[in-house]
Amino acid sequence: MFASTPYEDIIYENRNGAAWIIINRPKVYNAFRGKTIEELIHAFLTAASDKEVGVVVLTGAGDKAFCTGGDQSNHDGDYDGRGVVGLPIDELQSAIRDIPKPVIAAVNGFAIGGGNVLATICDLTIAADTAQMGQVGPKVGSVDAGWGTAYLARIVGEKKAREIWYMCKRYTAQEMADMGLVNKVVPAAELEAEVTSWCETMLQHSPTAMALAKRSFNCDTESIRGTSMMALNAVKMYYDTAESKEGVNAFNEKRKPDFRKFID
Repeated sequence: MFASTPYEDIIYENRNGAAWIIINRPKVYNAFRGKTIEELIHAFLTAASDKEVGVVVLTGAGDKAFCTGGDQSNHDGDYDGRGVVGLPIDELQSAIRDIPKPVIAAVNGFAIGGGNVLATICDLTIAADTAQMGQVGPKVGSVDAGWGTAYLARIVGEKKAREIWYMCKRYTAQEMADMGLVNKVVPAAELEAEVTSWCETMLQHSPTAMALAKRSFNCDTESIRGTSMMALNAVKMYYDTAESKEGVNAFNEKRKPDFRKFID
């Protein structure tokens, strides 16, 4: 039986004990706006409190993108929602970490920018062989410092994490698997079946043991939450600068940004 809850920007389905949360903005490569984040938070909190749900899957609609981060058309100093930068992204990231159930990122396409950070924060990541992942923040006048940097370094190592952020390259799913960011790569046509298989396996396990395991894993990196909040407030001030706005404007105008003029 599938149970659904109506949303505008996402789809929520309970598939036999696995809550599938699907970002449903394929026309913008599943980029998120303020409303998207609010609905994602609500969906994760719903899954957290639902005793019929034992595991959560986060993915994107269509076959082009998992998530490509913040919708730049809704970004002019602030995004279009609430929170420090107009997006309560910190609350979403906390919801993914705090829900006492495993969260699988089913990466079905581009996982870029903030979308790559979401895949990083999820407990497990399974990717289609057609997926591309990476960072773009410094190219568009942005950065997700905290979970996007320090926690990424815990997973792939300092050198690779710095490469990902400094070079802003796109990596294949297999390259990310080799770094440790992806657990398994499968043919795109088999992604849903593979994720479902993992869900079915975990649903057979003790939910309390699974929750304790997740909490214990999180304990080791919990200090990064403070780093993330400090950085978010710094990023807010950065978004108000002409330098950051140059990145956003260049992206929307489909040109290369000229950041060199901001060097003192």
